[in-house]
Amino acid sequence: MSAPATHRTPPPPPSQPTPTRSGAALTLLDVRKEYAGPAAPVHALRGVSLSLAPGSFTAVMGPSGSGKSTLLHCAAGLDVPTSGQVHVGGHDISRLTPDRLARFRRDHVGFVFQAYNLVPHLSVADNVALPVILAGREPDLAWMAHLLGSVGLSGMEGRRPGDLSGGQAQRVAIARALFSRPTLVFADEPTGALDVRTGTEVLGVLRDTAAQLGQTLVVVTHDATVAAAAEQVLLLADGQVVDRIDAPTAQLVADRMLGLER
Repeated sequence: MSAPATHRTPPPPPSQPTPTRSGAALTLLDVRKEYAGPAAPVHALRGVSLSLAPGSFTAVMGPSGSGKSTLLHCAAGLDVPTSGQVHVGGHDISRLTPDRLARFRRDHVGFVFQAYNLVPHLSVADNVALPVILAGREPDLAWMAHLLGSVGLSGMEGRRPGDLSGGQAQRVAIARALFSRPTLVFADEPTGALDVRTGTEVLGVLRDTAAQLGQTLVVVTHDATVAAAAEQVLLLADGQVVDRIDAPTAQLVADRMLGLER
């Protein structure tokens, strides 16, 4: 891989959907998701509507089975709603074909998962650049160096995932999620596999780096301490957003969650 002479943002792919008039980074309009059940349909999402501002940090919480993961998957384009609309950066992705959706997701959405999902035989640098390489574009090595420095991994470009600690591996996953300069970054229990100290450090890196880059961050978590790092918390129950907490604290989030679980 060779570094380009200048920082250039690649043009949007020809599969780009037509933009809609919206200043929000993410908008869900009456999103419903049903799955076939043994006796009757399972209503995972029941008419969820929300709007997230560019550069915001939102945590999503709820009891088991409340629809958290389904909400993330539909919002991120990993799953298709049964009905309703999902707009990412002003683009309606709800009706895209699977191929167009995959292309849009690759260029505009970043993911950080609990399991890291790093390719073991690739170096740190190649893991970070992988989505761009798969898209047929030349990785911007200066941008990579900046990102790796931001997440505290300068000098580790040549290491393999097996040589990293859990916290370091998750930082690689964060850099990979941010490398394509996505509109949205989704994180599903990003600190769940880490000890408390490392999890706190990794969450701080994710939050601060996304903020520096103007990324819109959505974190699904069961941890009230993680949720308290967000600007707002959305609480789900039975497939619906039932509460919103602005300027959350861990105690306030824990109390509201306790009320949902009773």
